Amino acid sequence: MRWLALLAVLFGAAGLPVTAHADDIARIDHIVAVTDRWWQVFVDSPAMAGTVQIDVLLPAHRTGPHPTVYLLEGIDSARADQNDWTFQGGAVDFFADKDVTVVLPVGGAGSFYTDWQRLDPVRGQQHWETLLTRELPPLLDARLDGNGRNAIVGISMGAQAAMMLAERSGDLYSGVAALSGCYDTADAIGQAELRYIVSSDGSDPDDMWGPADDSDWTAHDVLAHADALRGKSLYVYAASGLPGEHENAGTPDLPDVVLEGGAIEFGTRLCTGILRQRLDALSIPATYDLTAAGTHSWPYWRDHLAAGWPVLAAALGQ
Repeated sequence: MRWLALLAVLFGAAGLPVTAHADDIARIDHIVAVTDRWWQVFVDSPAMAGTVQIDVLLPAHRTGPHPTVYLLEGIDSARADQNDWTFQGGAVDFFADKDVTVVLPVGGAGSFYTDWQRLDPVRGQQHWETLLTRELPPLLDARLDGNGRNAIVGISMGAQAAMMLAERSGDLYSGVAALSGCYDTADAIGQAELRYIVSSDGSDPDDMWGPADDSDWTAHDVLAHADALRGKSLYVYAASGLPGEHENAGTPDLPDVVLEGGAIEFGTRLCTGILRQRLDALSIPATYDLTAAGTHSWPYWRDHLAAGWPVLAAALGQ
């Protein structure tokens, strides 16, 4: 499969579509134990045409089947070899006493965790939706004694992806937590935002869902398909963008956090209000956590993973 990944990069500039062979199945290539409860699982993925690193945090107690929580990151990652939920998000400590398996895909930052239409010169083949919703669940459940119950959490870009994947995968996820996200991909403003994010590393946004008039932009719009969230346990967080308890003299890059992080979070608050209106119109309940202060930054997402955990735990039978 590694030669397929190489071909993906070589032919990406031509915009050639690549699909996996139907008879290929995902397999675990090897596992590296970071600790006795933190594994780096390297998966040979036909969907991604190569080997993908999936970090896993094992349950506090290993006996008996367990539910699974997927954690998605945002636009970019502080480290190429680690999901930001373990590097900045406090996931290792937070889940230390919890009887769930935690799955952390590595390398998906800025991808929207979706199936791209075409090979991209920068990213190669991107079929994250197929990997996350079709390949990994049966593979990891079999290897790690999963019980088939799943929840998904995302921050920023990953918040949109978490909601989108939950809508498009039937009953796979019983709980969803979306922190500081925007959810409209079909209108001009929403599409412009996604195009900016995708192009930030030099990728071509048309390689993801096609040109502006392609139906894929509407097919992945959370608001347009919100009825598919009915029956799921939903936790939605956004702050006002004003400086809060985590902005102080000791905050690294304080001006950027306050100005840029504040403006972005204000935008996600508006997006969250639009999502709430849509869900209310459909009589779909959700737990909303809309705080009076807070910027678009990891200290708040750590806090609100904890705040939203009771919603997810109930959905997982914990």
